[in-house]
Amino acid sequence: MEFNLEYNSDRPLLIIPEYGRHIQKLVDHCITLESVEERKRMADAIVDVMGNLQPHLRDVPDFKHKLWDQLFIISAFKLDVESPYRKPDKQELEAKPEPLTYPKLASRYRFYGHNIQTMIKVAMSWEDGELKTALILNIANHMKKCYLNWNKDTVDDVLIFKHLKDLSNGEIDLTDSDEVLANSKNLLKKTPNSKKSNKNQQHRNNKSNKKNRYK
Repeated sequence: MEFNLEYNSDRPLLIIPEYGRHIQKLVDHCITLESVEERKRMADAIVDVMGNLQPHLRDVPDFKHKLWDQLFIISAFKLDVESPYRKPDKQELEAKPEPLTYPKLASRYRFYGHNIQTMIKVAMSWEDGELKTALILNIANHMKKCYLNWNKDTVDDVLIFKHLKDLSNGEIDLTDSDEVLANSKNLLKKTPNSKKSNKNQQHRNNKSNKKNRYK
């Protein structure tokens, strides 16, 4: 006795797998219908079935429009039928997004992050005065904290000032100043909330270990 088994690996790929192979076959059959009226009638029926298969789409605005768009996508845009909505454009859907440019200015010292470059630009745009000096020192302290979080070690203020000068293209130069940044221990000191959270987590772990011990 012979069985004609059909494996998924031998079948054509589903364009939208969520709807299953039966919907794909219905759409393929709808494409072959010669009568415009029959194609439209069957397309309406397929959209209704698709809506029943994806009930969560009913909460999405214009869910019918979305179903019709998916119908044309499943047909690989071969279905010639009048849609109550604007048909999706194949070129728009297949268009590749433009590549994102990586921020090059902050890439020299990645552990500071890109936001530090924005902060430095803001500081450079301010007029000289106490506010600008305070902002620069805050930026330098933040850089020191980022450096310590990344390297897990101590760092000289001179090195932070050098990096700040490099990132500002020489416009902010504290290398020869008498400014002193915050102590490394204070910058790495955990907040009371984080300590409490760690204690709670440790308490939960201890209780879990005791339970496992007596199992």
